Amino acid sequence: MNGSDAAPGSTDEWEAVFWDIGGVILALDSVQSAHGEFVADLCERHGVDATVEEAIDTWRTTVGDYFRERDGTEFRSARDGYHRGVEAIVGEEIPRDEWQPRFDEVVRSSIEPVPGVVETIDRLADRDLHVGVISDVDDAEGRTMLERFGVREQFDSITTSEEVGRTKPDPAMFETALEKAGVDPGRSLMIGDRYDHDVKGADDAGLHGVAFGADDGPAVAYRIDAPGEILDIVDEE
Repeated sequence: MNGSDAAPGSTDEWEAVFWDIGGVILALDSVQSAHGEFVADLCERHGVDATVEEAIDTWRTTVGDYFRERDGTEFRSARDGYHRGVEAIVGEEIPRDEWQPRFDEVVRSSIEPVPGVVETIDRLADRDLHVGVISDVDDAEGRTMLERFGVREQFDSITTSEEVGRTKPDPAMFETALEKAGVDPGRSLMIGDRYDHDVKGADDAGLHGVAFGADDGPAVAYRIDAPGEILDIVDEE
């Protein structure tokens, strides 16, 4: 864990800690496993003439292309991307009410939190701090993930890109979250796993970026290797 000399140093001085979801609260490998299970089930249900591996590759390429097509930080619903992925695998459009219930069932049963994050959020919520989320997710899906892990009620605010209409590092994401919290950005921390989106985006908005698996760079005020290390930062004298 590395600290910045310019950062505040005590619990009394920190006012807020904001979390990304994917890769910080939500273990991304569990998402990949869930999507793989869903694709395999989709192939079986519709008699797809391709191996599961080929279908998964089609899914990833189609969904990835969907997000790459967006204009700058424009929000795009993941659900629409998944709908495209289903169509690309099956070879025809499948109504959402035919594939979405099974998709939701598989995801709910398969996703896992990052080890140690639930306990950390519970302990952080006991501090005199605003605990929030700033995440590039569909609003309902983000809240469902937090509820699935039993931490939804521990957050004082949740700011999603669907709500704002933009994605990080757009300043509107951080400004919206700060306005909700009513806190000083200079007394706020943002934990993220992507340097440009989470860490530098936060730094540009005046927050202190906390890198959790993110690349290094001048915007990194702190680096943590496990979620619990954020407690050391907010508690340090």
